[in-house]
Amino acid sequence: MKKHGTGMMNTSEKKCPIVDTWWQTETGGILISNLAGVTPAKPSWATLPLPGVKPVLVDEKGEEVTELTDTHYSGNLCLTMPWPGILRTTWGDHERCRQTYFSTYENKYFTGDGAFKDEAGNFRITGRVDDVLNVSGHRLGTAEVENAINMMAGVVESAVVGYPHELKGQGIYAYVVLDGRNRHEEDDQLTKQDLLATVSRIIGPIAKPDKIQFVSALPKTRSGKIMRRILRKVAEGELENLGDTSTLLDPAIVDEIKEGKI
Repeated sequence: MKKHGTGMMNTSEKKCPIVDTWWQTETGGILISNLAGVTPAKPSWATLPLPGVKPVLVDEKGEEVTELTDTHYSGNLCLTMPWPGILRTTWGDHERCRQTYFSTYENKYFTGDGAFKDEAGNFRITGRVDDVLNVSGHRLGTAEVENAINMMAGVVESAVVGYPHELKGQGIYAYVVLDGRNRHEEDDQLTKQDLLATVSRIIGPIAKPDKIQFVSALPKTRSGKIMRRILRKVAEGELENLGDTSTLLDPAIVDEIKEGKI
């Protein structure tokens, strides 16, 4: 850091490029990302596919999405062409590999993620589409609930999991990270009401979380993957059997989440 006037300024002088990457273990490397200093960044968007990568958004029937929803296209993210690190098999079970990744949509690799695409071709990954909750007989994707929560001003990110509910079958438990500048504990109840109203407006009343826990961060691996297994167990009350947390980016977050369980 260096002194600048009456305040402090980062030594990068706001010239440090930021990249947002999307990849999977199965892809063998990054597939969608802006190139530092070359292609423009767009906050919360992974932006453009890397050279040779051909992503496409499809609907439930596997047809390419061609109609805009508001200002973007929305669908399931697939890859239509081989890429340099494409997986070729699963050790000892080639058919499992084919069924899991290449059978959902003909001649396409299905990532299992939902995504948005804007008119400039930038992609934003919205989360897993195969993580589904059954709330009072209604099937809801955790990704769509998280996306609705994240639409509210002041929300940095969120993670939604299910937990046993004696009336609904499954209840919705939301872990929400707020912008520290907007966090005032005395206003938490009002913030929760605003979150419920936002989700109800975007999706419907059935998708409103039953429990909302504000946390300073989500448990993530060093590669940035949210450990939903841990969040799910905490929501279900299994606080003593969370498995190995030593490989997390910040293991102390788990203790904070356990202590704040609703």
